[in-house]
Parts: sequence; structure tokens; C-alpha cells
Amino acid sequence: MSYFLSHTSTAQPAYFGKAQYWQQHVKYFMNVDVDVNTNRFTAKQKLEYTNNSPDILKKVFYHLYWNAFQPNSMMDVRSRELGKIIINEKPNWDARVQDRILKLSPDEIGYQKIKSLKMNGVTQPFKYHETILEVNLTKPIAPNSKVTFEMEFEAQVPLQIRRSGRDNPTTLVRYTMTQWYPKLCEYDYAGWHPTDYVAREFYGVWGDYDVTISIDKNYILGASGNIQNKVGFGYESIGAETFKNTGNKLTWHFVAPNVHDFAWAADPEYKHLVRQIPDGPTIHVLYNREASQDAFNAMSMEAKASFKNDFNNYAAGWDKQWELIAEAAVIVYPFIKKTFGEYPYKQYSFIHGGDGGMEYPNCTMISGPGLGTAFHEWMHSWYQMMLGTNESLYPWMDEGFTSYAEAEVMAYYNTIKQIKPKENDFPAHHGDAYNSYYALVKSNLAEPLTTHSDHYNNNFAYAINAYSKGEIFLEQLGYIVSDEVMHKILLEYYKQWRFKHPDADDFMKVAEDVSGLKLDWYKEYWISTTKTIDYGIDSLWVQNGISKIRLKRIGEMPMPIDLELRFKDGTKEIHYVPLNLLFGEKPVENTTTSIVHEAWKWTHTTYVIEFKRKLTDIKEVEIDPTHRLSDIEPQNNILRLKW
Repeated sequence: MSYFLSHTSTAQPAYFGKAQYWQQHVKYFMNVDVDVNTNRFTAKQKLEYTNNSPDILKKVFYHLYWNAFQPNSMMDVRSRELGKIIINEKPNWDARVQDRILKLSPDEIGYQKIKSLKMNGVTQPFKYHETILEVNLTKPIAPNSKVTFEMEFEAQVPLQIRRSGRDNPTTLVRYTMTQWYPKLCEYDYAGWHPTDYVAREFYGVWGDYDVTISIDKNYILGASGNIQNKVGFGYESIGAETFKNTGNKLTWHFVAPNVHDFAWAADPEYKHLVRQIPDGPTIHVLYNREASQDAFNAMSMEAKASFKNDFNNYAAGWDKQWELIAEAAVIVYPFIKKTFGEYPYKQYSFIHGGDGGMEYPNCTMISGPGLGTAFHEWMHSWYQMMLGTNESLYPWMDEGFTSYAEAEVMAYYNTIKQIKPKENDFPAHHGDAYNSYYALVKSNLAEPLTTHSDHYNNNFAYAINAYSKGEIFLEQLGYIVSDEVMHKILLEYYKQWRFKHPDADDFMKVAEDVSGLKLDWYKEYWISTTKTIDYGIDSLWVQNGISKIRLKRIGEMPMPIDLELRFKDGTKEIHYVPLNLLFGEKPVENTTTSIVHEAWKWTHTTYVIEFKRKLTDIKEVEIDPTHRLSDIEPQNNILRLKW
């Protein structure tokens, strides 16, 4: 097992089919002192920043995420404006945000204030832009050089609104500490990315974190990275001496190498489970049993009676749900490693907190013990924590790829546990994504996947695009190149681009190299447009003794076609029609007789297939029998004949 213990601060140039690749590097040292009575903390941050770019940097930018949790912030106003849009009889704002920020009192808001900032010992001027700090440097940072920033800052933990915060009434977790520190913005080949915190995704610089947190001694922490000191609370190894503390506070020390963010959570009621995956990471599960007490208290008398009015009976079920996450992680990891690549860090933590599910390096914050959510957030360790795309620009490469992986992992788990799949879940494991996409098409609210995450006209389109249409992108890619080749593409993508910042073109280059097919047209249609797929069976006839079937492209997006002929005697034939834009064909995917035809030119709306059997031998004709094609009118894909 190869774990990352350190990371060099200089990215070596590499070529991946386009320009010379480089990326910046950071090394954070942070000391944090938390006051649990005021919900504030003070901190010192030392940041070593290596400019591996060929550019002279005259300024830098930091994210100050918690400044979003103030009345009339961009996040507040954007949410309230979206709430005026009604879709499916509901306001289109995020139900977790709504207009709650506007109602925060001064002791409930969040903020991050910079007390001082120096570069190489020289004080630097800075300017606030709400959630962005602009620093106009007194001396530019030269290419291929390193500087040290020293910062003192203070912050107030906001009431739980979105992702981070305190005192969530649902989870009863005291602190979910995400986006909690001034974080340097990413600088890449496109320049700086000082993205305001309006609603959604994140983009960070690869590097190393060394974080010490001083907090009330009764609090238990879960975090990114590896615990360095012997604090006890379930972190001690067998036979290790537990750290003894005589003061009111305990200092926790974590180190997280080769990541692009650091998150933590704290609560005095956390219960801590630990499991070791053979030849894999240690799994930590930290959850608040107090939340189950609160839920039990809110139950009706009839509901309590089902547990014999005994909280311990109810809590045992709560415990089992969290234990299931720990056990399931051990079960599915060999499949994950084989299918998506090795998890290279020492540990992963499932931490009770946040407001749903949100991924961070080496950990996730989840508001409840749902197994699907747990799998989804863990798979973000591949599609975002190791393959660090700019989520604001490519949310479908983050959420969509992760949703695909989640479905595959859940299917594997269900197979191991002999749990039957849902009926009519076509294509296998991914039916929900297709149904969501079809709903988006029918709504007439679709927008291209190239839309910036924060700039969608509504949350409805964003969610289905990022999650469902992104998931379909991979499943449908399997239809185009074959599932076997598509999985080889995912492993090669992981191999070439982990710990880097790939974009859509980088993924497509890998896909083309592995498949040997041209795929730029697929990205153009599926990602850059809202054009849809619709094919139909037009007619059947016999001409000069030859049986013929005419297919018709009704939609605007061309695709290769799998056509299955089912005969009265029980035999089948697969007729494969490549698309001319592929400049090739996918390998045979099954043992059924497969007949390859000449390519269908994308400019032509019809195509005629000839076959040797009698026309009257046919019982059924079906386009795309595996249902991987996202055809918006599937009813015209099948023809049942009664001769």
C-alpha cells in the first residue's frame, strides 16, 4: 500500500497532448485557538507558496468563505431571488438556505477578518471583496520562486446555514468547520480564479497542511489528514498511551499531505468507530448519538411504543446504521480500488455534520447515516479530491462522475449482500439519472453543461446537469466505446491526472487515446449544447428478396446505433452501425451474433440496414437493447410484430 507522506513543492513539467503542464503548490501551517463560549477563534497561518507558473504574479487572492453568511451577501440575495422562481410548485432556492441568512443576528453571522498579512516579513496591503481578499503585492512573485505569507486572522462560526457552521438543529453537531480559513485562490493556465462564494463549488491549490487546534478538552474532533498526537477518544492505537491534559483545553494536531483543502468538525458527544481495511486505509466514523435522542423525543407516543418507550432500543438502531457505513466501506474498497484506482491516503473519515453530504480531502461531512450518501461522498475522493477539476466550470466532471461511481459501488454492495435491484432500473444501476434527465428535457429549462455552476438560471437545471447528465456522460460513453474500454479509460484518467487539475479536454484526450476513436463530437454535443437524442424505426420491407429496415434520426444529436433483431425461433442478431465521426468502431460487447455495417454519416437522417433472414421471421426489433442511449422518446425504439 503506497501512502503519501510528503509532497515536493516543485511540480515537474509534463506534457499531456497540449501545452506544458504546471501547477502551483502551497504548504499551510495553522494554529487555531477556539472559544466554544463565543463561537469564535483566533488563528495564525503561515503559507509557503511556490509559483511554478511561467508568469510574474503581481497580486494574489484569498477566499473568505464565511463572509457569505451575512445579511445581503451575494449568497443571501441570490438565494432569495431564486426563491421567486417556482418550479414544480416549489420555490427554486436551496431549501437549506432559503432566506435564513437575512435573519441572522450579529452573534449568528459568520465572518473571517484579517488582522495582519505579511509576505517575506513585509506587510502587504489588501482589500475585501466580501468573500474574496485581494492582495496587491509590494513585490511581484517571480516565476519558479517561493514566498512565505504570514497571516493572523479571527473568525466567528456562523449558525449552520450551508455546508459549514454551528449548532445544526438536525444533527445537533456543535461545529462543522469547512471553508473555515483564508484559503489561497487557484492560479492556473487561465489565470486567477477568485470565485465568489455564491452557492456552489470549489477549486483549490495542491499542497500540504499542518494544523493544530486548541479547543475545550471535552470536544472530540474528526478531520482531514492524520492525527499526530495521542489525544485518545478512539484515536489511540492498541496499547498506546493516551495524552493526559490538565488544563481546560486540548490541542489536536493533524497533518494532511498532498491535498487541496482541510476540514474538521468537533462535538463533545461524538461516538468514534474505527475499522481497518486490509491493504487499505483506516476508516473512522464519528457521529452524534445526541441527535438520535432529539429525534426520539420528537416522536409520537405510538412511535415510541414501537421501541417499548425505551430510547436505548431506538439508539441501538441508530448505532447500527453508522456501524453499517464503517463495515460497508471495508466491503466495497476492493471493488473501488480495482474499478477506479487505489485510495492512496492513510485514512478516511465519515463525520456527522454539515447539512446533507459534502466532500473534503480524507473526510466527508454527512448529516445522517445514509449508505448511498456515504458512498457518494467517499467517491468524491477520486473525482475531486484526487482529480481536482475546477468544479465551478466542470461540475459534471465532479458530481456526475462521482454519481456514476456511487451507483456502481452501490450495485456491487447490493450484489455482495444479495439485495435485489430496483425493478425497471434501466440502464442497470443508472436509471434514476436517465429519468431525471428526461424530466429536465421535458421542462424546457435545460442549459448547456458548459454553464458556470453559479450562473445557471435555476437550481433545477444545475442539479440535473451536474449530477444526472454528468453520470449519463460516462454510462453513454460506455455505449459508444464499450463498457470494458470505458472502464479502462477511467483507470488511465486516474493514472495520468490524479493530483493535478484536469479539464474536459484532458479527459477526452485520455478517452481517445485508450479507445482509439474520435470522441470530440460527443463532448461537443453532450456538453456544449442541449441537443437531444431521438432515433426511431421507420419501416421494414423486402426488396429483390433482401430484407431491409430503415432507421430514422429524429433528434439533433447523432450517435452510433446498436440494433437487436429477435426472431420467432428465439435467436437474436445485433447489428452495429458506427457513426462516421468515430473514425472506427467499438469492440464486440457480447456473444450474440454481431454484424458491423458501414458508418452512418451524421448529415443523413435515415439509414437502411439489410439482413439475411426472412422479414417474417422477425418477432421484435429494438434500437439500443441495453438502454444506455439517452433517447428522449424510447417508445419508438422498439417494434413488436404480429405476422
